[in-house]
Amino acid sequence: MKAIIVNEDSTLQTQELEMPVIENPQQIIVKIAYSGLCGSDIPRIFHHGAHFYPITLGHEFSGTIVEVGQHVEHLKVGDNIASVPLLPCFKCDECHHHYYSLCKNYTFVGSRKAGGFAEYVVMDQKNAFKLPNNVSLLAGAFFEPLTVGMHGILLADGCQDKNVIIVGAGTIGLLAMQCAKAMGASSIIVIDINQERLALAKSLGADHVYNPSHLTAEQILDAMNDLRFNQLVLETAGSPITVKLSIDIAGPRAQLVLIGTLHQDLALPEKTFGLILRKELTIMGSWMNYSAPWPGKEWQLISDYFAQGKIELEKLIAGIGGADEFIKMVTDLHGKSMSGKLLLRMEN
Repeated sequence: MKAIIVNEDSTLQTQELEMPVIENPQQIIVKIAYSGLCGSDIPRIFHHGAHFYPITLGHEFSGTIVEVGQHVEHLKVGDNIASVPLLPCFKCDECHHHYYSLCKNYTFVGSRKAGGFAEYVVMDQKNAFKLPNNVSLLAGAFFEPLTVGMHGILLADGCQDKNVIIVGAGTIGLLAMQCAKAMGASSIIVIDINQERLALAKSLGADHVYNPSHLTAEQILDAMNDLRFNQLVLETAGSPITVKLSIDIAGPRAQLVLIGTLHQDLALPEKTFGLILRKELTIMGSWMNYSAPWPGKEWQLISDYFAQGKIELEKLIAGIGGADEFIKMVTDLHGKSMSGKLLLRMEN
């Protein structure tokens, strides 16, 4: 089969590999349809961040089951699925508490084992979420990033009638925004320094957008004065500046969920730390996207929202291509962030 291999020198190449085979009766083999590039894949490709090389990445994918092991239940050949890349041990104390995202003995499709940048992948049946007939395979490749934002919202007990502020209008932020809208947010505010991304957020349903390179935190606070209570702030950008900004612009007793992953140290000024106390903020971390019953409410809600037509994807896609075109699109990033989702489309 054809696969895209990432080498230690940051090059990507297509390579013919042996077809994967089922090694235990709980496994399935999936023919890949679409596989998205995640922001976490960029350091794995360009900054020696993978667990090993050469490696086949790809954990945001969809496809069709072509073979099942003898003990596979509730899935059959011909089913379309979305990838559920985490495989917890289901045995540790964290798993017994249903904190699957916090499992200490997990494996992960597309980072700790071969992933979806290939024609086929073998994985445990628990790594598959069956797609209903009215949800497309393209949509299936967005389940994993969508559930990242959804997990953060659910950790905050949902967002019904809350004023939701999204700090960071990247793909995760704009998907989280659509989740919040579908879940009944009273209003949605998006904050980013990229005016084009803010225009995109507005076109996807944001009520207000603010650019902190044009406005100070105090000016943003003034603009949001009528929406300062009952706030849920979702930090999705993952930078020290946006974490500080999230605290600065949060209203009294707001909830702040940290979703973005930092890649540099965070040093909070004394005044910013004081705001956490003086505004009595509730701050929580959000890691991955799983809960009970496995893989979690997050995944079923996303399936429902797609079926109801509440999630828009087309405006978020920067490029879709076959193996060679996908390699070029990824290589052209030169280690920088994507301006929209890049997807590999495996040819039939």
